[in-house]
Amino acid sequence: MTGSGVEPGVVDPLGETLAAAVRRAGARSGGVYLLDPTESVVGLIALCGIPVDAFAPWWRAPFSVHGPTQDAVRNERLVWVSSLDELARSYPRVAASIPYQVAFAVVPLRDVRHCRGALLLMWPPGRSPRLSRREREDIVAGAGRIARVLDAAAHPPVIPDRPRFVRPHHAEPRPRSGLAAAQLVERLPLGALGLDLGGCVTYMNAAAADLLGSPVERLVGTQPWKSLTWLDNIAYMDAYRTAVSSREPVALTVLRPPDQWLDLRLHTDDTGTSVLIAPDPTTRPPGARPTFTGTPSHSRIHLLMALAAALTETLGVQDVVDLVAERILPAFGAHGMIMSTADADRIQIIGHRGYDPAVIEQFDGLPTDADLTPAGRTLTTGASSFFADRGELSRLYPRAPQITDKHAWAFLPLLSSGHPIGCLLLAYNEPHPFTAAERSILTPLAGLIAQALDRARLYDAQHNLAHALQQTLLPHALPTVTGLDVAARYLPASHGMDIGGDFYDLIRLTDTTAAAVIGDVQGHDMTAAALMGQVRMAVHSHATAGATPDQVLTRTDRDLADLHASRFVSCLYAHLDLARHQVTLASAGHPPPLLRHPDHRTHPVHICPGPPLGIGIGTPAYPLTTLSLGPETLLALYTDGLVEDPGSDITGTIADLAEHLGTSGDLPLHQLVDSLVQHTRRTDDIALLLLRPHAGTAPHIGSSGQT
Repeated sequence: MTGSGVEPGVVDPLGETLAAAVRRAGARSGGVYLLDPTESVVGLIALCGIPVDAFAPWWRAPFSVHGPTQDAVRNERLVWVSSLDELARSYPRVAASIPYQVAFAVVPLRDVRHCRGALLLMWPPGRSPRLSRREREDIVAGAGRIARVLDAAAHPPVIPDRPRFVRPHHAEPRPRSGLAAAQLVERLPLGALGLDLGGCVTYMNAAAADLLGSPVERLVGTQPWKSLTWLDNIAYMDAYRTAVSSREPVALTVLRPPDQWLDLRLHTDDTGTSVLIAPDPTTRPPGARPTFTGTPSHSRIHLLMALAAALTETLGVQDVVDLVAERILPAFGAHGMIMSTADADRIQIIGHRGYDPAVIEQFDGLPTDADLTPAGRTLTTGASSFFADRGELSRLYPRAPQITDKHAWAFLPLLSSGHPIGCLLLAYNEPHPFTAAERSILTPLAGLIAQALDRARLYDAQHNLAHALQQTLLPHALPTVTGLDVAARYLPASHGMDIGGDFYDLIRLTDTTAAAVIGDVQGHDMTAAALMGQVRMAVHSHATAGATPDQVLTRTDRDLADLHASRFVSCLYAHLDLARHQVTLASAGHPPPLLRHPDHRTHPVHICPGPPLGIGIGTPAYPLTTLSLGPETLLALYTDGLVEDPGSDITGTIADLAEHLGTSGDLPLHQLVDSLVQHTRRTDDIALLLLRPHAGTAPHIGSSGQT
């Protein structure tokens, strides 16, 4: 086992480019993250200079949360963090998962056609808190080279289940006598072990083999926590992670079964880790826990803090399931999980990983019988159960279905206010004795998961109610207006409750006139959705009563005052006269519409806007603007979600949208509306309404396209 993700002799352009970027920037290690196509997760695809297993807590992260990698990708800017204190100020959740000093930069990968991502570079403690101009140039240049490698790949890169390890570039070592060094180490009364940067054993002396209870030939070339199962322990991995990440000495006590305690001293540099091993002379009581020193944080508290911080940012039930699968499974070395609740005395599975769907189907719906399955017992009594192998499970639950390939299980109760609301099952592919240390972490962790699950179920219930409300308030189909082609889209925000107050409508007034309206209610919650419905109905009522555009807005503003609405609303109202080929516009603080002429000239319409609705400043004025709107002239009404881009000037993004409309405007409207919404990076609600008169008499109406 080499610890590398690429077979020897195989050309690895990404690995070579990553290693070169690390070396040129003077960094210690680095990695490449990709954003998945759904823009829900950023995942690590390659890691240089740090063992992949030691970096497991940071393999994946939700894209929606506030983090340095997410910010670098989302805002397309370099993020520099010079110390743990700065990390705690800017990204407290990330800082909770790192107990040692850090300095790192994250820079986006630009100009890659089929993906988005970032380059992460890390330095040891003690470097200058500022990046020099030359360093910034080297970092950005390294990201550019990686972007070109990804862009030239035969297939679009994907986020793997496990990132691959890339060996760093190092200067040639100074000449030394290998034989003399080996003889010196063999004479030591201590065990000596050498690990490369991939975590694989490169050398061990006879004393180390005796103390670890394994022959040299069995361990060399392997990662010790995989060859010696008793080293596959959270506390041990936390100590190793600290050593390789901080480059500071770490002292660790480990238990070699059944009762042999060993003292380990870890010393890491840019070439690997040296481990000195000696018997621990201290008399320890049964059930004593491993310990390590070298950082001020205790591993158990540190792990719980990190996971608790992550759980606070989950929203729905699926978020909780994903976090358990992506963060907790790797942290405990588990290979599968099932999260379930009880529904009408039946087990209801709400999420799983590492199990075949056919197996899940057989378990889903089983009775919550405490004598049938451990999950039923946990859901019924709130008690936890641990089974180190199949034999233990079969002896206590002979009637439980034996239909999986797993060999060890932990059934953890998810308790809220003292009552079980769910069960979390962690499963292992091999027999796994659960140590007292593991159980002491899993028990409070299950409590944190239960609290997050309880909040998530309430959130999902509110979200479903709000979404149903919003769907009833938006038009499912637009009316037929002779001589007018129409297409519309609504897309919710990519954060929060996925609901909001953006709305649009088309109102048929007479055979040759119609009104188009688009608006944006402040907020992304049920209140915004409800107020949106009230505004839409008010506008519809005043429009069909024959009010002019300015009167429609003035009267709707008065309606909001009567409702004592605590939020403001931007709105654009357009009165279309198809017989006269003109449109009259009035704006209540809304972005200007775009006008595309038949000769492809496209520009924002200059409108003098009045104040947003609901501001409460007496009787506002809404000036009118009248334009020619001949056949094949396209009018685009939109909300600010289509043109808002963090860090960019909205005038520039509107001009960019106008340019895109100018070059794509000959598409059929149902294709054009999709092209326009896909052109933006959505962080807010988007509503878009396209109107194009045509010379014929047969109407053509595009789909309203709520998504």
